[in-house]
Amino acid sequence: MSSSDKPEIVDRGFKDKEGDDDKGGFMDKVKDFIHDIGEKIEETIGFGKPTADVAAIHIPFINLDKADIVVDVLIKNPNPVPIPLVDIDYLIESDGRKLLSGLIPDAGTIHAHGEETVKIPVTLIYDDIKSTYNDIEPGSIIPYRLKADLIVDVPVFGRLTLPLEKTGEIPIPYKPDIDLEKIHFERFSWEETVATLHLKLENMNDFDLGLNSLDYDVWLSEVNIGGAELEKSTKISKKGVSYVDIPITFRPKDFGSALWDMIRGRGTGYSIKGHLNVDTPFGPMKLPISKEGGTTRLKKDDDDDDENPRVQFFILIAGLEQGWPP
Repeated sequence: MSSSDKPEIVDRGFKDKEGDDDKGGFMDKVKDFIHDIGEKIEETIGFGKPTADVAAIHIPFINLDKADIVVDVLIKNPNPVPIPLVDIDYLIESDGRKLLSGLIPDAGTIHAHGEETVKIPVTLIYDDIKSTYNDIEPGSIIPYRLKADLIVDVPVFGRLTLPLEKTGEIPIPYKPDIDLEKIHFERFSWEETVATLHLKLENMNDFDLGLNSLDYDVWLSEVNIGGAELEKSTKISKKGVSYVDIPITFRPKDFGSALWDMIRGRGTGYSIKGHLNVDTPFGPMKLPISKEGGTTRLKKDDDDDDENPRVQFFILIAGLEQGWPP
């Protein structure tokens, strides 16, 4: 076989690699060209990326069942055209554990060369939290972290995600404990008696309560002796105790022999129901108070030395007239 008959050997791998380099270089040039065009358009027309920041967090309503939280987000649009806020994807967690998540679609439009405050409303249901995480106790304060992604659609840039993050604390409120310590008689008559109820309030929470007012109804021996709404101002420190005096007017003859049992030291059953309107570091709250099946009696102390004998004597005479056993 002559040298002219030898097959030609072609190094195709080298040529293919060279072709790939040419192709890659071409695509890079196209991308650079598009990027340059985008920058030129941005500079000429004035397009830019919007910004978003958490302006404030409010707790407009909170009670023993839930907390309504509103997050104010300030979005600035530097573009000459309005941009739609496509979605808001949010997550609230505590110590890395999910408390709540959600999606708000079609959240509005940000005006051209303007700014808008967009509100993200969320509601924390305490029963859901406590049933999921047993170590979260009523009365405690837990840390939270809010994460949100705001998705906007901007000409030239396309869809952009604006991430947000904010930390804070939220309470898991617990109702105060209440006891009727004693009853102090101001004026006694069989038809109408004016007395003062000495209430003991115990704050079971890890935060202070500033009492502004309370409403209440009182039952003695299953007889409703009335109620009222009072303006009272006092501070109940966290895990602390405070005392409140409330006036009451009732007719002793409605109680029958139950009042006589109380005077003789046997005690009588009582119940109290109502609400406390308080200020807290997290905003105002209306907390329920209730006590059922309690027992109280006339307690004799230094202030009552002269009063109790008179009351007892009056009730003894009235009781004998009514046929009560001495």
